Amino acid sequence: MPQHPAFDVMTATCPSRTSLARIANKWTAMVVIALSGGRLRFRDLRTTVDGISAKVLTETLRDLERDGIVTRHAYAEVPPRVEYELTALGRTLHAPLQALGRWAEEHVTEVLAARESYDAARQPVPARSGTRTED
Repeated sequence: MPQHPAFDVMTATCPSRTSLARIANKWTAMVVIALSGGRLRFRDLRTTVDGISAKVLTETLRDLERDGIVTRHAYAEVPPRVEYELTALGRTLHAPLQALGRWAEEHVTEVLAARESYDAARQPVPARSGTRTED
């Protein structure tokens, strides 16, 4: 049985980097969290993931389907009905992404305070007008 090379996300050429980039995408995280409750139609996903455009949701779902994280179910009905759900692989992402979402909700106040403090410390001091410089 052939051995697989060790993957290292810190190596520029490692294919695991593309997986990490996809998973770390904010829309991916929200779609995975939204689908954790089961199958959803496109419009229901778009309603659940507030702020995502139809174009971005379509691209995200296609990428996740390509990566084996989401499966698409099309029904031969009039009008056509399409539903999306997490695959077994996609369900393994639910807990870590949900934990990240919870962390963001629990610590948003601290993050906002840190940003405010950082920005305040870097505000330029306005120059005083009318001051004379000696030659």
